[in-house]
Amino acid sequence: MKVLITGGAGFIGSNFLRSIVFDNHPLPLSEIRVLDKLTYSGSKTNFKGIPSDAFDFIEGDICDPQIVDSAISGVDIVFHFAAESHVDRSIESSRVFFETNVVGTQTLLQASLNENVAKFIHVSTDEVYGSIQEGSWVEEFPLSPNSPYSASKASSDLVCLAYERTYGMNISITRCSNNYGPNQFPEKVIPLFVTNLIEGKKVPLYGGGGNIRDWLHVSDHCKGLMLVAKLGKSGEIYNIGGGEELENIQLTRIILEAFGLGDDCIEYVPDRRGHDYRYSVDISKAQRELGYKPSIGFKDGILQTVSWYRENRDWWEPLKRK
Repeated sequence: MKVLITGGAGFIGSNFLRSIVFDNHPLPLSEIRVLDKLTYSGSKTNFKGIPSDAFDFIEGDICDPQIVDSAISGVDIVFHFAAESHVDRSIESSRVFFETNVVGTQTLLQASLNENVAKFIHVSTDEVYGSIQEGSWVEEFPLSPNSPYSASKASSDLVCLAYERTYGMNISITRCSNNYGPNQFPEKVIPLFVTNLIEGKKVPLYGGGGNIRDWLHVSDHCKGLMLVAKLGKSGEIYNIGGGEELENIQLTRIILEAFGLGDDCIEYVPDRRGHDYRYSVDISKAQRELGYKPSIGFKDGILQTVSWYRENRDWWEPLKRK
């Protein structure tokens, strides 16, 4: 079985690549290809420790039909991670988000259709649902994105469903909660806070820190994706969450505690425009149909993550200097 991983040099994509190279998984793989544009958040340094002969790397843009056609030729399954994903960047400049996340996804789908790809797994986000005051989103919940980023991802979800329904393609969509773990670009909240503290700086907390997110260790996310590849049904959406809801102030204090520090290291900054209050996904469908269950608790996961960033300054310091 030949596999294509788009965005495989990014945070989640590279962790997924690592998991299918080194961990037990249910797919008989004969070839792994990685397609990545190597933007600011994607780097070959994320392949450190993975044998170069374990996969074929293709540098290119998912919006380029010629590159995509070549990358997909002969492939059996596509894991589509490639995306612009930072909300703050989408607020400042949104065009590239729609180009990559919508046009890029359509380009991949068309090439997959032409090549008769057996299965296409589109990795999306819980942010497409918007914000929820209480309860949790099931997969049928109406989409109500509030940022250019989440709007572009919601659009790409709909394009995937349209291709599944119109052309009969085998497409599954996953919507994950906030990921964290090794190799995450230090603009995201956890690696930003952790690396700031390593450098002796304060952590910038939006507003009063009352916004709530569900946290998912990236390795649990990767396991969930492999279950979707094995058992997921065409046209179905699966929420993949961590079951660890925290207010941002709680998250911040857990990170500070890992460093033996207190609230005096918090710098409160003006809130993000259109800041969603709370994300919460219901994962009962994935549990029931796929046997999915997150295994890494947040406090253990954050200690592992802090240790990784302490031991890999050579990876993140150049990125922060940029």
